[in-house]
Amino acid sequence: MSSPNPNTAATPAVQAPPASNRRGLLLRLLLVVLVLAAIAWTAWYFLDGRWFESTDDAYVNGNIVQITPRIAGTVISIGADDGDLVKQGDVMVQLDRSDADVELQRASANLASTVRKVRGLYSTVSGAQAQLAVQKVNLQKAQADYNRRRDLAKSGAISAEELSHARDALTAAQNGLDTAEQQLQTNKVLVDDTVVASHPDVKAAAAQYRAAYLDDVRTTMIAPVTGYVAKRTVQVGQRVQPGAALMAVVPLHEVWVDANFKETQLTQMRIGQPVEVTADVYGSSVKYKAQVQSLGVGTGSAFSLLPAQNATGNWIKIVQRIPVRVVFTDVSQLDKYPLRIGMSLDTQVDLHNQNGAMLSQTPRTTPLFSTDVYNHQLADANAKIEQIIHDNMGGR
Repeated sequence: MSSPNPNTAATPAVQAPPASNRRGLLLRLLLVVLVLAAIAWTAWYFLDGRWFESTDDAYVNGNIVQITPRIAGTVISIGADDGDLVKQGDVMVQLDRSDADVELQRASANLASTVRKVRGLYSTVSGAQAQLAVQKVNLQKAQADYNRRRDLAKSGAISAEELSHARDALTAAQNGLDTAEQQLQTNKVLVDDTVVASHPDVKAAAAQYRAAYLDDVRTTMIAPVTGYVAKRTVQVGQRVQPGAALMAVVPLHEVWVDANFKETQLTQMRIGQPVEVTADVYGSSVKYKAQVQSLGVGTGSAFSLLPAQNATGNWIKIVQRIPVRVVFTDVSQLDKYPLRIGMSLDTQVDLHNQNGAMLSQTPRTTPLFSTDVYNHQLADANAKIEQIIHDNMGGR
């Protein structure tokens, strides 16, 4: 056996640092990270984050223009179906117009007959004036005859009986003149301060014609606005009544957003503040430009069909939501990325601009939504009335 070398020294083992020291270092690093994150979040919130309010309780809303009949009738034609694009003035539904045509012809004949009768009233006035002139001549003649016989009676040239006959003739002439004057006044009352077109009888007949004309025109229901058809329920052969909803037209270029914010989110919200809107259908890659148009004047529950009764004994406080209307400021985005009624949206309001009001300060001076598609109907009826009157004036 060999003996150990006394010159060989034992190598001491390297000892690892205690586990507790490593754990403490990691905890300190984590604490630093948390403190830095808290400082960063606090700085972000006070500098920028607190100036934004967002909600995903937002939906697309818009005008739903109903197509409803204004007269009763039977449907003979349907011009559009759900999803179709229609232009303002396009025919949507056609009713059978046979009855309306008959009533229009009857009203036309009545108007023409009334014009001719009123012309007769003016002729009667002229005849009464001529009759009055004749009676004046007769009175003058009777007065002259009486005066002459009265002078002759004084000299005894004629008898008292002849003088009496002359007096009776004078009285009869005077009565005839009075009757002619009364007849003239009676006839003049019927036409005073009027022409044929403005005579009450003609105006009444014209009103009847106008109503019949509008009923005839209304057998054709047209689109009041440009948009897309929805909710068609009408069928060919159906007997419809005034006010029944047959279909609707939705102008998708004029939609808006109803965003329901918590009441605690409205403190800094003002009219006119910019809004960023994203739709679930397109994702966050499509951001619509919009702005706050108005803040609701009540909570959703306050205007519900059955409002909450908060005065009951079993009461639990619930944070309410206020509807905020948001309108799109760049309509071209709706052309490229169209939205439909009821779609879900996310809205984020930038609260930096505090110059706007919380509630509208001025009343609206222009119509919110209107159509002029029906304006020409009454103008066409008036043109027809003028033509009928002219045709029955006998060349006057």
